[in-house]
Amino acid sequence: MTITNLFTMLGGVGLFLFGMTAMSSGLQNAAGDKLRGILEQVTSSKIKGVLLGIGVTVMIQSSSATDMMVIGFVNSGLMEITQAIGVIMGANIGTTVTAQITAFDLSAFAPVLLFCGCVMALFMKKQVVRNIGSIIMGFGMLFVGIAMIKTAITPLSQSPRFIAFLSTLENPFLAILFGMAFTALLQSSSSSVVIFQAFAIQGMLDYHTAVYLVIGAAIGSVAPNILASLTTNRNGKRTALLNLLFNVFRAIFLCLLINIFPQILDAIQALSPNDVGRQVANTHTIFAIIAVVVMLPFSDYIAKLSKMLIPELPQETISRRERRLMYMIDAQNTLPAVTIRQAMLETERLGKIARDSLQDAVNAFFDKDEELIEKVHASEEIVDYLSKEIASRLLALTATELPEADAFRASNLTMIVSDFDRISDHAHNIVGFLDKVPDPKKAFSKHARRDMIFLAEQTNRTINLAIDIFVNENFDLIPEAQQSEDLVNQIESEAIEKHIGRVIKGKCDPLSGLIYTDMCEEFERCSDHGMNIAKALVPRKLLEDIEE
Repeated sequence: MTITNLFTMLGGVGLFLFGMTAMSSGLQNAAGDKLRGILEQVTSSKIKGVLLGIGVTVMIQSSSATDMMVIGFVNSGLMEITQAIGVIMGANIGTTVTAQITAFDLSAFAPVLLFCGCVMALFMKKQVVRNIGSIIMGFGMLFVGIAMIKTAITPLSQSPRFIAFLSTLENPFLAILFGMAFTALLQSSSSSVVIFQAFAIQGMLDYHTAVYLVIGAAIGSVAPNILASLTTNRNGKRTALLNLLFNVFRAIFLCLLINIFPQILDAIQALSPNDVGRQVANTHTIFAIIAVVVMLPFSDYIAKLSKMLIPELPQETISRRERRLMYMIDAQNTLPAVTIRQAMLETERLGKIARDSLQDAVNAFFDKDEELIEKVHASEEIVDYLSKEIASRLLALTATELPEADAFRASNLTMIVSDFDRISDHAHNIVGFLDKVPDPKKAFSKHARRDMIFLAEQTNRTINLAIDIFVNENFDLIPEAQQSEDLVNQIESEAIEKHIGRVIKGKCDPLSGLIYTDMCEEFERCSDHGMNIAKALVPRKLLEDIEE
């Protein structure tokens, strides 16, 4: 094989991969947010999840993209792991469509597809037409790339070294390992299977070797998801592990099946005699379907195993328990006045979680307590969920005809929920400052830490007063809350001024000075949100009298 052939083959692989990316991107852009919305609506039915996974993956031609969306949904709490596994299994079937398409020899039409797609993608004004052009252009690239690969690898059939290498793949175990590694390198099982298909068509791989390469490719396809999960929470990591476990068990099962019943491979070959490319494509599809049919009943056990390997932390248990509405159970069939009372109780609960999260954030920051840091992250997820659920139900209520008093309460409760949500966000931001200040006790002097803690305590007092006023409608406390808020502003201003002096004198480095200032502002904003909460339900006339 000459250097020209090598570069031609690499160029063909690159063009094929770029074509896959262009086609997938075009399909996703054409579908917009509809696919994401469809995935969000997945139910607890495993069969529906499988069908959904197949449909979405066929539409976007990327099982990795589907899996990453699922990981994102589980990571954000929009989907349970037991729901995710059905979609992941379906994606494994949907991704086999690419090999079925490329089993057709359409290389003669590829230049026409490339030209038409390029004109549409580059020169058309309508975004929808441009997206369709990207799909057609990507489709053309697939077949041009495959044609280049086939041309480049033809001389390899005469290379003793390459033939010797391929002979080692006759060992099923080595073939599976190579399929895993090659697919992990390309980060696409569709791409690797199509390349194996091309080698088989050129007569360099026999069908049985290609079968084990395809089995290994399914395991290697999980590599992008494993990498993506490194930045997610533990549920996101469990979902990626779930995908890996499914594909490992699938590989073991299929290996046992074809060794116990070798007639299965003969039957698949008989479907397309004298067409090894189609045989590889059919194997890819049939194996995926068999694996899902056999393993779907055991999906709950696979999910449990992923949870055992990445065990649930105490904070996750609390988060799962708290991440639900406790009072607004059946808002549709409840009287508006009762719904508003339920919302008051949910909002009180939300407020106390946000308040405690702020205090935990302060302790976590100065003590670098990993358990408290996790607790703040968990609280943020709970608050986000509760605030969205409460607000959406209140907004639905305000869309109906309500008495003036109920309408006033419902609309202002929505604002209170938003203020509590922002307090939790500020708590999350404070913990985030640890990424820039690894050791606060060294970065900040003793006096700086004392001033910051005093500011945090006064902020917490304002929020406590606000919660008391909100829960008990004790509006007589508003002047006291206002005094507390004014004191927070004063402490913040003095703390920043003192710290700037310490930075000028060289007692603190400039970076820590910026972080210190930002943290003081976080507390001051929390106090502002507290005052918003305290005043939100006060009747307008009474509020005017209080402010006078």
